[in-house]
Amino acid sequence: MSSSSDDDAPLARKAPNGVTKTKDRILGAKTDRRPSTNGTAYPGVSIRHGPVDEDGDSPMKDPSHVNGAALGKRRSRGSLTNGKSYKDLSDSEEADNKPLTKRRKTSKVLVDSDDEDDIPLVRKAKLPPRVDARQFGNSSDDDVPLNKKLANEKAKIEKRAEQTAEAIKSDAKKLKKKATVEESESEDDVPLVRKKPVSKATTNGVKSSAAAKKAKSKAKPEPAVAPKKSAKKKAEEEMEEEEDEAAAEEEFKWWEQPVQGDGTKKWTTLEHNGVVFPPPYQPLPKSARLIYAGTPVTLPPEAEEIAGFYGAMLHSTVNVENPTFNKNFFEDFQAKLDDVGHGVDAKGNKIKIKRFEDCDFTKIHEYYVNEREKKKNRPAAEKKAEKAEKDEAEAQYMFCTWDGRKQKVGNFRVEPPGLFRGRGDHPKTGRVKKRVNPEQITINIGKEAKVPDPPKGHHWKEVKHDQEGTWLVMWQENINGAYKYVMLAANSDIKGQSDFKKFEKARELKKHIARIRKDYTKELKSEVMADRQRATAIYLIDKFALRAGNEKGEDEADTVGCCSLKFEHVTLKPPNTVVFDFLGKDSIRFYDEFEVDQQVFKNLKIFKKAPKSEGDEIFDRLTTSALNKHLSTYMQGLTAKVFRTYNASWTMASLLRDMKSTGTIAEKVKDYNDANRKVAILCNHKRTVAASHGTQIEKMQEKINGLRYQKWRIKMMMLDLEPKLKKKKGADYFKLDEDLTPEWLEQHQAALVEEQRQKITKKFEKDNEKLVADGQKPMKQKELDERLEVATDMAKKFKKENKTKKVEAEGKGASVDKFEANLDKLDQRIETMRVQLQDKDDNKEVALGTSKINYIDPRLTVVFSKKFNVPIERFFSKTLREKFDWAIKSVDEDWEF
Repeated sequence: MSSSSDDDAPLARKAPNGVTKTKDRILGAKTDRRPSTNGTAYPGVSIRHGPVDEDGDSPMKDPSHVNGAALGKRRSRGSLTNGKSYKDLSDSEEADNKPLTKRRKTSKVLVDSDDEDDIPLVRKAKLPPRVDARQFGNSSDDDVPLNKKLANEKAKIEKRAEQTAEAIKSDAKKLKKKATVEESESEDDVPLVRKKPVSKATTNGVKSSAAAKKAKSKAKPEPAVAPKKSAKKKAEEEMEEEEDEAAAEEEFKWWEQPVQGDGTKKWTTLEHNGVVFPPPYQPLPKSARLIYAGTPVTLPPEAEEIAGFYGAMLHSTVNVENPTFNKNFFEDFQAKLDDVGHGVDAKGNKIKIKRFEDCDFTKIHEYYVNEREKKKNRPAAEKKAEKAEKDEAEAQYMFCTWDGRKQKVGNFRVEPPGLFRGRGDHPKTGRVKKRVNPEQITINIGKEAKVPDPPKGHHWKEVKHDQEGTWLVMWQENINGAYKYVMLAANSDIKGQSDFKKFEKARELKKHIARIRKDYTKELKSEVMADRQRATAIYLIDKFALRAGNEKGEDEADTVGCCSLKFEHVTLKPPNTVVFDFLGKDSIRFYDEFEVDQQVFKNLKIFKKAPKSEGDEIFDRLTTSALNKHLSTYMQGLTAKVFRTYNASWTMASLLRDMKSTGTIAEKVKDYNDANRKVAILCNHKRTVAASHGTQIEKMQEKINGLRYQKWRIKMMMLDLEPKLKKKKGADYFKLDEDLTPEWLEQHQAALVEEQRQKITKKFEKDNEKLVADGQKPMKQKELDERLEVATDMAKKFKKENKTKKVEAEGKGASVDKFEANLDKLDQRIETMRVQLQDKDDNKEVALGTSKINYIDPRLTVVFSKKFNVPIERFFSKTLREKFDWAIKSVDEDWEF
């Protein structure tokens, strides 16, 4: 099984070619005898959110030491493999004949112990926190442990998937057999009377309206002489025909047509007007200067703009208190100063900026804060006029003509310059995103179309006529060297078809999943090392939704996926627990603890076996391209990432099939979100808790407390009308809740008074604007003062209530019955808000949007909406409703994934 090329490589740099049955059995015996060190996890379920030190701190406080690797983000694919695709590399004989060591980076021998791999790395041997039951919509006091319950649920879903695949396979065999029998019967034996003509215009048993009209017209006898029509009537009929054709074009439902294979040519004709560039930089006023070591400094405009980027975001503490952000910003700021010249003081003396600590950006920050407030407080008419002017200027860029059809363009604006933030602990956060010039822009347009004019004095980098591309404009950004594209809008036919095909491909996978799982389970014990590694990787991708990962150049950050996992990213804890700790997509840390199949645990132990050590790859005989090439033998177009879409959609479909959602709309939405949360957790879609989460929860709780206060006031009004109710209902019924303290009461009442004042003031300003627009004189300040007396009276009333502990009945025709009806309404509102608060808090660490938008087939959300009578607006925003218009219109409540 070994090749000569492999023999040339040092043993420390690769796994052996094969694994004998004897060796596999010995390693398994060693592993099986180990006692369990963790009784909290169950197969197929992760322990999330990372390890915690004894003092409660997270080791991610210093992100530079995660796994002993620097943080970073992968480059664009074009920068990898020197222009060659992974497919080209894996298919070429030259690549196959090269020793693995020359294709994969590995490290020197550091360890030579058979048992070393079984011992968790010291820096990783910290216990993660337990999973909160509320994240799954369960109570923490259930008899069955939460992890086991979720694992059992996932196992049941996978079993159902395999049964479905077998059923589909069985039905296909029956249909094929039936078709063979029917073909064997002679068609000549069938009487002509029984034969029915089949219309060519029929698709899937449904005749097209055009064919139906044609058949109907043929059935009617034509008159011998056609009656003459007046010119006016003829023109009207022609206009009606044109309107019918236009309506038919608008109502074209492409999703009902047979799925076409992806061809190379995406369009024949393409016209558009290019992009909109951000406005040029406007220098800051003299009052907004950078203060360096106590001295106001005047900077060159190019450097001042960068200082402005930082000053404008001083309020964003999550960034400006990040040492990496500050370090990167100041490096780029100094580089620009060295290029265009440093600042000068009021006397013209040169001031060289050397230390970040001596820079004071507060004057710049104050200027931008004031400008934002001025813009926010402008009259509504002025804002409206500005928006109309902007829309008119950009109207020509909003649409393009694609093969004769008008299509909406996505983001046609070039991103303005600023400071890069990045996701997660990105190593380049704080770097300056440079202004994009027309000379960096490549235009893609039809040969016959007019090329849009660049800004005066500039030219485009290049004009292409790439009919295989669906992009209109392209440029390369300076931070990661990635390419940015202007594409069609999400609700365009082209984008919709792309989403449709993605989810249809995932649906197709359900026919093959049982065979794929059966094969890779068998290959987990293969004597060929490459096959065993591939089977283990597919297992991890399928069971735990790991991304496949791509190979990267030596100068790129250590962001990895399944195929590129390294020695230090995997810790083995006998008997079968595996800890993954690495930087994933967008430099976001992936930390999870899984219990895996016993054979998988043994395989990982073999793949980590000495002389491998830190820096060496776990799957050193596997590439992403080779993995995808193998998967495509099961199904055309199948790649590793299709598993994520399939598993998310199939899990959601299974949960919805068993769901019985009842109650209010809010409760039904929570049921949907609970199911979505399970999908997100099982698919590892997590996010960091938003900095504003605590504030949002407090605001929601404050609103609930305000409603509880309203309830108390209404009860006191009832008592004002009928004092005898106190004896009838009991004194406790009329008590204010203990947590609504006198201090809280005063603050809340003051807030209500202020809210009333603002409402009156805004109404006054709006009325004045309307008067001015109609050519009338605006109202005077005296009118506003009179209106504000309502708020003053409210404050006096609250003061009196606090003193007397009584509330006078308010409202027209006040009665106890009316007040009791109001209490019922308030109870419903409170319960709805409590459900929403709980839902929001449960979802704080789970990216429900990622699952719902990118991985769960949107038709499943539509099914839930229709099945349980919940408005689709509760799940999809206006933008998403446009994006998934095809899904909303194409299924009913009985549709199945």
